[in-house]
Amino acid sequence: MFIDYVQIEIKSGDGGNGAITFRREKYVPKGGPSGGNGGFGGNVIFESNDSLSTLLDFRYKRKYFAGNGKPGGNSLKDGKDGEDVTVQVPVGTIIKDADTDEILLDLSEKNKRVVLLKGGKGGKGNSNFATPTRRTPRFAENGKPGVYKKIVLELKLIADVGLVGFPNAGKSTLISKISAARPKIADYPFTTLEPNLGIVRYREYESFTVADIPGIIEGAHLGKGLGIKFLRHIERTRILLFLIDITSENYQKDFDTLYNELKKYSKKLVDKKILVALSKADLLDSQELEKLGKIKIKKVKKPAIIFSSATGSGLQNLLDEIWETLKKT
Repeated sequence: MFIDYVQIEIKSGDGGNGAITFRREKYVPKGGPSGGNGGFGGNVIFESNDSLSTLLDFRYKRKYFAGNGKPGGNSLKDGKDGEDVTVQVPVGTIIKDADTDEILLDLSEKNKRVVLLKGGKGGKGNSNFATPTRRTPRFAENGKPGVYKKIVLELKLIADVGLVGFPNAGKSTLISKISAARPKIADYPFTTLEPNLGIVRYREYESFTVADIPGIIEGAHLGKGLGIKFLRHIERTRILLFLIDITSENYQKDFDTLYNELKKYSKKLVDKKILVALSKADLLDSQELEKLGKIKIKKVKKPAIIFSSATGSGLQNLLDEIWETLKKT
């Protein structure tokens, strides 16, 4: 199951209290303070792990609390520090404060390790407060409390190319043909209910990644269809590939609808490099294809690329265009 949004609770450990103790020794006739310091509370650490691809584990465990520091002891013995808690998340996870929506961390690189919440400082024992005029302090510091937060984990797939299109535009079939990804494919809308990520081998030694985003319909930014649930996954892509069914009655209208939905979600999306491809070319005969010629879509510099995933016609041309665009991005 693909989970890309979850809320959890985290807390760093409390610092241990300093000790109030006194020693009795032969050459210290009136004794002296010997209370040790409390240990530091444990930290809450987040680490990006490229072997993870979903936030599913957080559906079953919602609280991540670090250990508390131990109190100080006698004979100047310091308390043990609390144990850190390390939370493993997929690469591409954004961590937000659940109350303010402030972005606290963006783990877009693999093996990145960051302390999000530091543990509370341990309190000083009474041995730290002895002075020539105050030889037997009968007080010590309490440890500082840890920090508690409710946070939101939001996963955004990191891909070079984001596939955008209406349901049944052929996105899943395309990604299954050009990569090893095997999304569910059927002849009804919303076959794809979660994003798919595929690695495309280009020529002999090159590769790029493609994200197949579930179909967008008009009004998606208002929550219609699958809504904006998955649009976050194309925010990190380098280019967008709009797929339009070649049997559509109006290519420009279809493009404009998709374009406007992305723009209403985030203007940054439509600032990306955009390519347009007409899928399912096998549904037209050669004469119909010849009549189409080069289709030009407004707001897009290059003509639309015509291809068929079923027959493989035009696929190499499509990959070449994607690669050339990626090199310039």
